[in-house]
Amino acid sequence: MNAPAARPKGSLGDVIARLSALYPKQIDLSLDRMHRLLARLQNPEKQVPPVIHVAGTNGKGSTVAYLRAVLERAGLRAHAFTSPYLVRINECFRLAGKLAGDDELQAAFERVEEANGGEPLTFFEAKTAAAFCLYAQHPANVLLLEVGLGGRLDSTNVIEAPLASVITPLSMDHMEFLGDTLTAIAGEKAAIIKRNVPVISAEQPAEAMAVIEAQASRMRAPLHAAGQQWHVSVERGRLVYQDERGLMDLAAPRLFGRHQFDNAGLAIATLRAIETLKLGQAAFEGIANAEWPARMQRLATGKLIGLGPPGCEIWLDGGHNAEGGRVTAAALCDLEERVSRPLVVIAGMMASKDAKAFLVNFAGLTRHIMAVEIPDQDKAMPPDHLADAARSLGMRVEIAASVEAALRSIAKLAYEVPPRILITGSLYLAGPVLAMNGTPPA
Repeated sequence: MNAPAARPKGSLGDVIARLSALYPKQIDLSLDRMHRLLARLQNPEKQVPPVIHVAGTNGKGSTVAYLRAVLERAGLRAHAFTSPYLVRINECFRLAGKLAGDDELQAAFERVEEANGGEPLTFFEAKTAAAFCLYAQHPANVLLLEVGLGGRLDSTNVIEAPLASVITPLSMDHMEFLGDTLTAIAGEKAAIIKRNVPVISAEQPAEAMAVIEAQASRMRAPLHAAGQQWHVSVERGRLVYQDERGLMDLAAPRLFGRHQFDNAGLAIATLRAIETLKLGQAAFEGIANAEWPARMQRLATGKLIGLGPPGCEIWLDGGHNAEGGRVTAAALCDLEERVSRPLVVIAGMMASKDAKAFLVNFAGLTRHIMAVEIPDQDKAMPPDHLADAARSLGMRVEIAASVEAALRSIAKLAYEVPPRILITGSLYLAGPVLAMNGTPPA
């Protein structure tokens, strides 16, 4: 009997397409499929470098960026697994500071595909398994592992003994999967806390912090909470961090916004809570070098600059929920205090998001919203729905066919001072914006 013909492997895109077709739902939280697959792969998650596990609603990616910047400043090698990507899937996989290449990514995905044998599997599960395969093959001092969604049943939550469990600010998001109360959401996130492993938490609403404290107590996990065991503040434009071990006066983060000082403080607290890491103050000066695209990112060069009014500022932020809108609006207030400009918001959102809860944060800053549809997304919010939400807040709204068209429309308006333009509402919008601007993440 002849052996079956080998499946043509094709390109990285081909294997991703095949894996993406294995499950009818994009999201179906469970650890059963993951445990089965990892066992067939000889458990690469047990062979990766020591893990810092990061969950939360907002600020996960920025916190990982700060952690990586400090570790690299200390001369250590840090892998990072983050999501979603903006332009290329390679952005999700950093190997000791560099994005994984197409060939090594394809090899990892093909290994996962072969081990899975065509059984049901969500693509995020396949992506996480591929990440473990990659990181197990490349030495490093630390793996920075970002939760995809929730925590308790997220496919990254197979790590049994991380160096630390980190919880960034929690708010209402993904309620269809995580529950419709902050207490329920906090329970899902806090489930990454492991026995005797330090847990480091950002400042949280009282009901969320109560859940985190209770879970930390159950797991006998030492808790390092913002405002309790550690503090971060802004003094004369610098970041001042303090805990029981002393005070550090550091240069401000390059990432813009008051919330970035909080995210940086969370990263500092995390690294100081890990006893096996002995980092001097010089390492923490790496905070100033952290970069994370589409988080209050100023587009200073690129194609889009030429489409707006001469002299305008264009900012890009992937905020997409009420809390994300709040911190972005606060950052805009800081900019307005420095240099006053009229503000125009170009917004595109996914249909599952609460547009009114997001846009209300900008109601006191602008009355001009340009609604666009996120390109190439089946579940994008129709612009007229987003426009209705803005009108209900008393905002002036226009609908544009694209971000480029919105910028051209703004360029035709008369301004005494060149405007400040914010493009926001979703990371799924931010990615195409960076691509069309010619400035993808590197």
